[in-house]
Amino acid sequence: MPHPKTNYFKKILMYLFGGFCSVLWVGVIVFFICWQPLSDPPSPTNLALAILILIVIFLQAGFSAFQDWSTSNTMKSIQNLLPSETLVIRDGQEMRLPASELVAGDVVRISMGNKVPADMRLVSTSGDIRFDRAMLTGESDEVEGAVDATDENFLETRNIALMGTLVVNGSGTGVVVLTGTRSVMGRIAQAMSNVSEKETLIQREIVRFVKIIVCFTIALASLIAIAWGAWLRKDHPGFMSVVAMLNNVMGCVVAFIPEGMPIAVSLTLMIVARRMKASNILPKGLATVETLGCVNVVCSDKTGTLTQNKMTVSSVAFVDSESVPDDIFESNQEERPMAHALKLHEAAVLCNDATFEPTTTHLPVDERAVRGNATDAAVLRFAAQGERVSPVRPRKPDFKVPFNSKNKWMLTMFGDGKSTPGQQYTVFVKGAPDVLLPHCTNYWSAQGGEVRPLDGEARATLKGFQDKMSRRAERVILLCETTFTPKNTPGTNAFSDEVASEAIKTGLTVIALLGIIDPPRPETAHTISECRRAGIRFFMVTGDYGLTASAIARNIGLFRGSGEPDTVRKVQSRATPSADEMRQMRRQDEGGNGEVRSLLVEGPEIATLSTDDWDVVCEYQDVVFARTTPEQKLRIVTELQARHNVVAVTGDGVNDAPAMRKADVGVAVISGSDVAIEAADLVLMDKFDSIIDAIRLGRLVFQNLQKVISYLLPAGSYSEIAPVILNVFFGTPLPLSAFLMIIICVFTDLFLCLSLIMEKAEFDLLAIPPRDHRRDHLINARIYGQAYLFTGTMETTIAHSMFFLYMWRYAGMPVHELFFLYEGFGEGYRGYTQDQLNGFVATGQSVYFVTLVMLQWGNILAVRNRRMSIVQADPFTKQRRNPWLPLSMVLSLAIAVFVTQTPGIQNLFQTATVPIEFWFIPIPLALAILLADEGRKLLVRLFPKGPIARVAW
Repeated sequence: MPHPKTNYFKKILMYLFGGFCSVLWVGVIVFFICWQPLSDPPSPTNLALAILILIVIFLQAGFSAFQDWSTSNTMKSIQNLLPSETLVIRDGQEMRLPASELVAGDVVRISMGNKVPADMRLVSTSGDIRFDRAMLTGESDEVEGAVDATDENFLETRNIALMGTLVVNGSGTGVVVLTGTRSVMGRIAQAMSNVSEKETLIQREIVRFVKIIVCFTIALASLIAIAWGAWLRKDHPGFMSVVAMLNNVMGCVVAFIPEGMPIAVSLTLMIVARRMKASNILPKGLATVETLGCVNVVCSDKTGTLTQNKMTVSSVAFVDSESVPDDIFESNQEERPMAHALKLHEAAVLCNDATFEPTTTHLPVDERAVRGNATDAAVLRFAAQGERVSPVRPRKPDFKVPFNSKNKWMLTMFGDGKSTPGQQYTVFVKGAPDVLLPHCTNYWSAQGGEVRPLDGEARATLKGFQDKMSRRAERVILLCETTFTPKNTPGTNAFSDEVASEAIKTGLTVIALLGIIDPPRPETAHTISECRRAGIRFFMVTGDYGLTASAIARNIGLFRGSGEPDTVRKVQSRATPSADEMRQMRRQDEGGNGEVRSLLVEGPEIATLSTDDWDVVCEYQDVVFARTTPEQKLRIVTELQARHNVVAVTGDGVNDAPAMRKADVGVAVISGSDVAIEAADLVLMDKFDSIIDAIRLGRLVFQNLQKVISYLLPAGSYSEIAPVILNVFFGTPLPLSAFLMIIICVFTDLFLCLSLIMEKAEFDLLAIPPRDHRRDHLINARIYGQAYLFTGTMETTIAHSMFFLYMWRYAGMPVHELFFLYEGFGEGYRGYTQDQLNGFVATGQSVYFVTLVMLQWGNILAVRNRRMSIVQADPFTKQRRNPWLPLSMVLSLAIAVFVTQTPGIQNLFQTATVPIEFWFIPIPLALAILLADEGRKLLVRLFPKGPIARVAW
């Protein structure tokens, strides 16, 4: 299917004007205006600053584009792994061909779980085929398919299967009429722009941070402009010209905005996504990675996700006899085969969509390749153990209703091949016992090989066998038969769902119950255990019978304790603890000393749950939802999210797709259907326990981003704002130029940010609960306190001290004289010319800059550990080794040397050579910042409930 044509113009606009870029564009315009026409003569410094900010904007845009490119490459790699072949009939031969090779006139078979490979005219259907056209129309209602035209409109008629739509039920055969870009989907894809995606949690956090910073920036810039217009322009007319005022306003903007943060965020997400790929996890969107760190509920499908989807028939029960498969076949090899065994064999073969691959029929039954779903494959192999399969299938059924998750049964009808009035059909039905048993009136006896009435005692016996199988964690299916004469003899393709329902209601004859075992994946129990350790509740959502689901839950460790799980009846009768009590018990359970409560909810009960009932259900530690439909799975996710849970849904089938789309994170296994993979945000390429690695990395992303921001704010915001405030409101020379502010934000600090991105986890990330996305924000009051009041205050004080120390030692200007100078700091001040004064200020600004760069060394060594001492986790030991850290320190120093010592830059941006002593004085002061933070951490560790610990980030 062709992909939607990318609206590159819209993307470029987003890259260039999204986030902080829109504010930086204002800076570009202002600096250009300050260059010309406001400056006379034109100021090359303002021109250079405008160009430098443009470079910053394009750098941010470039990293955003690279992030999108990386995401699209991941999507392509996932698409390459999806089955792209379709079942085609050419020259009477059935074959598999790539969908791209289809041409008009090809006959194609489609079935539940497939994506329609081209626009097709349906020529035959199972009678219950339905399509999900949401991808085309945006409507969630499924559309029934039909053979006859129902509308003159190509898009409305039901006998056309449109390319790209999903077969959510039934099967059919069609003739290709339009392919590729000529199809309806192809034409839409060429014309439409990008579809908006759901906003992830990290995107919300970044938008929130941007809004906070921009509001502060606008407020402070406005305050400076108002102060100039209302006060400085009148009282100190020679101090600050319009150009100087605009420079200060833009200096405020540049100072407050951490320009390196968008680049750091993009790099963080890309690096963690790469780590995920190394663990065989493919995230479709980089921002999805972090959302996993917030997940507190995992709702998992059973078949193919928690289990291996390698089903085998392990037990057989007739109404009056229970056997194992081998015994059935031994009785069938006698001289006089038992009628009930032959009937079982016949039903197992004829009510079945699976077939053996022709190239493997010479192999032993267990080694043959099978086309079809796992349940049909298990039943087919079971039947093939006793008799050759092919003679039992003389021809295709006259009518078939494939199994679907809503009806929970499959039906086939066989006539004599002639459409004669009053023709009798043999009907075979296979499905869920609790759905079919109410329609059963007779049974095949294993004792006499005859049909007997299904009385109350026989029903109770059969129910006992079903429960016994279910408690062994077997999936139970019932095989039935009947004979049926339609009221009106249908012609070709005239059967319908109503005919199937009529056939079932005529009264079915029970043949046997089959118990099918699907072994759990080896890693399932470990995955559930690790989720619990991480504070994540693990729910199973399955279509299986309640007792079967409950037994499987115990086998894999999902249900704990020896008692029976609570039921919906107990919840509704208020015989269970209230929601608040359940919440308290859950918190105690997470601490390892609470009572564990389990709950079993069956699909039909979901509709009876009130809002208060859901409040209780959503607080249980261990929950299994059994006999669920896709609509009920969607309801479960919706109710959990309504109670502020962050939900991940894992699955592999078509029936999981709606819930996966609704979930905060949809997780598919690569062996699943293409529909499930398309709906997912994350694809597990290998073992199911890879989801634990994904959760761990998601939490690491958030923690490292917090460290990055805590590192950036002291020098990249606070220590750059203070010089502007001193200059405007206290009349001092400007201690730091706008150019050097940008160099700190985008270059020197960015290299050190990269080393923080590469940091390993400070502690076991699965030993802590997931963060509450409503309260635990990326930027919070604690981080602001650490960055501004603690580290920022120290850095700002030290950097200003170095500036004033230089001005005193080299210019003979004591600190107290530099305050409230305003226009007094000009030609003739202390006998200096204006050029000499400018030279002193340029050197002082360079000293301030170098001091900040080196103080950030102490800051980064402090923020890389939030609780641990550097003695316990230095960057050189194996456990927390980070070779990027010393390298980034050297690179940041090299940039500082280049900026202050290069003549061309000195002339253009008014930097100057820094006296030698000012390269060494900041080193012990950086160490002092580290030691101060070590003292803070020590107090936090010694007094975990003390006032310092309560405000520690």
